[in-house]
Amino acid sequence: METVISAQEIKRRGISAVDQALKKGPVHVIQRNRPRYVILSEESFQQLTTGVEARARLWNRLLEEDSAPSKPRSRSELDRELQAEREGWND
Repeated sequence: METVISAQEIKRRGISAVDQALKKGPVHVIQRNRPRYVILSEESFQQLTTGVEARARLWNRLLEEDSAPSKPRSRSELDRELQAEREGWND
């Protein structure tokens, strides 16, 4: 379930309103009856950015290897490499 809080509520109650709402997960902030912001806990933000960085490293590695002349890899080799990389995303 999404946690929604209005900008007015944050203005009225301050950061304590956000702190309380963050206990349930990401907080969607509504301003002028429209979704305006999403607030994440530091832990959620770190998990999100770690996943992005891991995917960027994977693509960089694949593109670098792709540009170097070498013998073609089999599908099973690529699957093993991708699986190993994905397992590292959960760390």
